[in-house]
Amino acid sequence: MDFKIVIPVIISFVISVILAPVIIPFLRRLKASQTERTDGVKSHLSKAGTPTMGGLIFLIAVTVTSLFYVKDYPKIIPILFLTLGFGLIGFLDDYLKVVLKRSDGLLPAQKMAGQIVVTAIFAFYLIRFTDVKLTLLVPFSHGYYWNIGWVAVPLLFVAVIGTVNGVNFTDGLDGLASSVTVMVATFFTVVAVGTQSGIEPITCAVVGALMGFLLFNVFPAKVFMGDTGSLALGGFVAGTAYMLQMPLFLILVGLIYLIEVASVMIQVTYFKKTGGKRFFKMAPIHHHFELCGWSETRVVAVFSIITAILCMIGLLAL
Repeated sequence: MDFKIVIPVIISFVISVILAPVIIPFLRRLKASQTERTDGVKSHLSKAGTPTMGGLIFLIAVTVTSLFYVKDYPKIIPILFLTLGFGLIGFLDDYLKVVLKRSDGLLPAQKMAGQIVVTAIFAFYLIRFTDVKLTLLVPFSHGYYWNIGWVAVPLLFVAVIGTVNGVNFTDGLDGLASSVTVMVATFFTVVAVGTQSGIEPITCAVVGALMGFLLFNVFPAKVFMGDTGSLALGGFVAGTAYMLQMPLFLILVGLIYLIEVASVMIQVTYFKKTGGKRFFKMAPIHHHFELCGWSETRVVAVFSIITAILCMIGLLAL
């Protein structure tokens, strides 16, 4: 294992840890605080007033660390673009919601338009300016790459936007999205180093930055990442998967994200079809387990352990 990969982890970890005590009081002064649903999990009402938009902490750490490496590792550019592009959409949404007190933030159509534009620029860059092909590495196939022809481009949009919203839905408990994504980023780091793909500095930077952020984000959280953080992490996960030609692996290592999205879709559909009945006690599914009597820390631990096991299976699937 090359010692060089440890350095971006340490740099971004240190930046995260230094930034958090500066940014958290700043967010408090901005009054950028979380509002909790009154119809939600009752124990969450005590979280009202906790600063949100803390995703800025690890976004800055990842960006600064990546800039040290970008000259020698140009392949990190599209991943950094997707991370920052989605982070910006999340930031605008958070800013409108929590600072300007516009209850809805960005309108759904504005949010979707932004996500489509960012994904389109990423796809264009990938096809025109990199040698990364849109063929898909098939898990457990001993290195078979599946060429799906023109369908690859629409699939890219579905995979990227789906992953981003999956991470967004996962961000509902202290440390949940950060813990799950640290596992996924570590998995991608191992693959990136093993294949010498040229994206290791940014995957390492995300691991380090999230570990630093988790010191302030574990239960009871001093700061939440907000959409600023969760959309950015979704962009990072999707962008990395595509640079490694591994979007099919997202179904495996990102299964928690997928289940979170699916639980919301099932809940909404069932609610409409049955005239107001609920399939889960509450969606996304992490709240269902809370209402079944699980503590917040137990849900986070179980979801993180599941992701760690899935990442190990992912390595076997290579």
